[in-house]
Amino acid sequence: MSSSEEHTSAETRLDRFNAYRAKMNARILDEKDHVGIKRFFALDTAAYRDGALDGRTKELLGLVASAVLRCNDCIDYHLIQCVEAGYTDAELDDALNVALVVGGSIVIPHLRHAVETVDLLRNR
Repeated sequence: MSSSEEHTSAETRLDRFNAYRAKMNARILDEKDHVGIKRFFALDTAAYRDGALDGRTKELLGLVASAVLRCNDCIDYHLIQCVEAGYTDAELDDALNVALVVGGSIVIPHLRHAVETVDLLRNR
């Protein structure tokens, strides 16, 4: 498989992630009638709004926490937000280095995933 073919199939990974996330969030929030779930989703959204820390910084914090917790879906979500917020590769690398130091070597597979995701986002 050529490098461009790899990027095309991998970009599809991000497209599938975005589509699945939107579909399932809509199902959870629109079709389910559970106050606790809806409140948690609202709390999660509110946590990333500007406050004492700006939303941009909070997304970077979310990225680090996601890498330490080893959640690739969360890593993808926060990387999409971070790239849209204008973070450079050097800034993202610094943040991911913090995650690696905090989380240890078990974070390395998720670091690989994050680097691939950044490449995909930059190549869009």
